[in-house]
Amino acid sequence: MSIRHSLLALLQDRPRYGYELRVEFEDRTGAAWPLNIGQVYTTLDRLERDGLVSKDGDDGGGHVIYSITDAGAGEVEAWFAGAVDRGNPPRNEIAIKLALAVTLPGVDTSAVIQSQREVSVKALQEHTQARKAVSANQKSTDTAWLLVLDSLIFQAEAEVRWLDLCEARMVQGQVNGGSNQSAPQR
Repeated sequence: MSIRHSLLALLQDRPRYGYELRVEFEDRTGAAWPLNIGQVYTTLDRLERDGLVSKDGDDGGGHVIYSITDAGAGEVEAWFAGAVDRGNPPRNEIAIKLALAVTLPGVDTSAVIQSQREVSVKALQEHTQARKAVSANQKSTDTAWLLVLDSLIFQAEAEVRWLDLCEARMVQGQVNGGSNQSAPQR
């Protein structure tokens, strides 16, 4: 997730101080990805260093106000115009856990899968309920949160399907006499 670009995009709307940016980001994304305020200010410092934002004094309450520069506006425009690079996927802790589980002796891979499935199904149910609640009372400002919820729902659905596939592969390996406890051959 690009905090850098997200903060720049929010500053394109109007100048803000760090805490306002944090609140606005979480409001627009339904707080699905909470931001640490320290991360916000560290990012703002880097953006200022790179000439993408500038400090505009304070608001009278001791908050430093940041605004986007022309270079920053160009960066946001390029960010929105470009696709998200999928060449280097983020680490997936569940995939890593299962990859290690099937290659280490003594790990009950089926139990790992079942435990994760329970968590994933619960998340899917919670996201679906949240989406229903937002849809029932939808205001024009809820569209961003609905998009985030849809993404979370699709991710959870895909994860449950993938876990089903993992379980099927474990069963298939046992039926064919394979062991899910041995390391893959290289």
